[in-house]
Amino acid sequence: MSNTVILAGDTDISALSAVIAEAFHDLPPSRWLIADDDARRQVFPAYFRICVEQALACGTVHTTPDRDAVALWLPVPGMPPPPGYLSRLTAVTGPWASRFLALDSALDTHHPTCSPHYHLAILAVRPGRQNRGTGTALLDAWHHNLDEHGQAAYLEASSEQSRDLYLRHGYRLGPEGPFFLPDDGPAFWPMWREPRPVPSALATGRETGHGKAP
Repeated sequence: MSNTVILAGDTDISALSAVIAEAFHDLPPSRWLIADDDARRQVFPAYFRICVEQALACGTVHTTPDRDAVALWLPVPGMPPPPGYLSRLTAVTGPWASRFLALDSALDTHHPTCSPHYHLAILAVRPGRQNRGTGTALLDAWHHNLDEHGQAAYLEASSEQSRDLYLRHGYRLGPEGPFFLPDDGPAFWPMWREPRPVPSALATGRETGHGKAP
């Protein structure tokens, strides 16, 4: 199956929200947010719809032609909360709203403010499509753009598996180590990626045997 990466649009909001909800259903932070499986399955699509809409309005959203994966990239600084976020979040999450607000607070507290960067807020691949290089394709697509423009990236890994994936893609662990959600909650690993040098056309030509020597 092709790992082609394309830009998402407004018509993809429902499909991509559902993909994130499915991919994130059993992650430790998800179970911390809502312990009950059925309630989590009911709440998550509407919650992640808020996230997708914000990224489409202010950032960059990548997906695949079959809409089985999604990456939400947000520019920092310059990302105000979505209009009416608090009231909408409360309406969507109901009795679990305080947990979602505690998650927001923990993420905001540990988010670096040292320099402008792009925040990988969400990377999700539908479970049946995982381990086929789709997540790597989504990462590579925007990393290439960041490298060309000399921009850094930041994310919070929510599992040891995802942490190790991002380490293989040039991210480094934050010096303060993992932080934890309240009430004996699960860990997040803050990770930072510096832009990589982009070879010049001349250098590339030398390496491949093409182009002219000076």
